[in-house]
Amino acid sequence: HNRDNVEWSEEQEASARSKVQENSSQLLPQDKQEEYEVNAKRYWDDFYKIHENGFFKDRHWLFTEFPELAPTRNPSENGDSLHEFSNKEESNNARLGSCENGHCSLETRAENQLNLIKSTPEVCTEELATQKYSELNQSDGDYPGSSASYRILEVGCGAGNTVFPILQTNNDPGLFVYCCDFSTIAVDLVQNNAEYDSSRCFAFVHDLCNDQSPFPMPDESLDVVILIFVLSAILPGKMQCIVNRLSRLLKPGGTILLRDYGRYDLAQLRFKKGQCLSDNFYVRGDGTRVYFFTQDELDDLFTTAGLEKIQNLVDRRLQVNRGKQMTMYRVWIQCKYRKP
Repeated sequence: HNRDNVEWSEEQEASARSKVQENSSQLLPQDKQEEYEVNAKRYWDDFYKIHENGFFKDRHWLFTEFPELAPTRNPSENGDSLHEFSNKEESNNARLGSCENGHCSLETRAENQLNLIKSTPEVCTEELATQKYSELNQSDGDYPGSSASYRILEVGCGAGNTVFPILQTNNDPGLFVYCCDFSTIAVDLVQNNAEYDSSRCFAFVHDLCNDQSPFPMPDESLDVVILIFVLSAILPGKMQCIVNRLSRLLKPGGTILLRDYGRYDLAQLRFKKGQCLSDNFYVRGDGTRVYFFTQDELDDLFTTAGLEKIQNLVDRRLQVNRGKQMTMYRVWIQCKYRKP
């Protein structure tokens, strides 16, 4: 039982605000916070070792919300966007209203992915990657996907729950999809998937927070960058730098597509005291982290990086769990920003 785009009353918002004040009244000590930053990759690797690709459902709702990902698809196939989104992913998960170790149904994959990006991959992987990319002479146009006419990058790809639906659905012969994660385990899951086709896709380990970590494609070569529950997994102080780097990869006219956690989402209200790292930024029981955004914060990040707003909306959803007699609000933010 989901209701889409629910308006909140002032009382509901006040109640949510006071829950957040309460659960963030006691911050984790600085040394513990640094430990979560330093070990972020390990926590995400552990997450994927445990869940492999069983935790998340493929996100076929993507094409309804982001038709940019299926350029040759017939719009009449799209159906009712928000309903398709909530029902497919939430009910398939059979986790409506259940939270396991701080991962709440739909939020989960996204968050995991987000966190994945946070920390330094093992040096060997990073160095090998650098060496491999420098062998490709980008100025000669010799890089993975260099002959493609439409290039998409998904950041924080996890086990491939976004990438594979795009490859299955988008029949554009000029399409090439890049995907990266800072969990080596996650990238291995993508590369070993039977659907992985290296003529249309390139998966690589990448640490977004490391400026020196190379991308396999040159600046101004991408049509679309996808960030689904990824930015929220990153230390807030590093977000602007990352958005700046990603916007440099876009061609003029290229877009960044984002879906992420909104302020006062159910997952935020469920944190207990002692799990807060800083304002609206928390650590889950498994060591992965998550931030809850406002529309203005995201607008600042993207416009500071020189992008123009196409869409910035809150998707607030009421979920009723009859069995547990509970009503819960999920709050997501969806954005599209274009490079002039």
